[in-house]
Amino acid sequence: MAIPQKPPYHLTFGDAVDVWLRHWNGEYQHHIAASYGVNPGRVNDVLKARKHAGSEQVAASKRRAA
Repeated sequence: MAIPQKPPYHLTFGDAVDVWLRHWNGEYQHHIAASYGVNPGRVNDVLKARKHAGSEQVAASKRRAA
């Protein structure tokens, strides 16, 4: 009997903004990934602008506003 698997989590645009903020605060990619339950490669996709284009600019504006 197969055990039903939970579908994988996909980082949202809002998650990507948070990834940038956490990265700039010095948090390691594998720690960020673990908090979302994703492979560290997904965090790297955000940081290398392969996913969620524009999230870096939104994060930068949030960082300036804080």
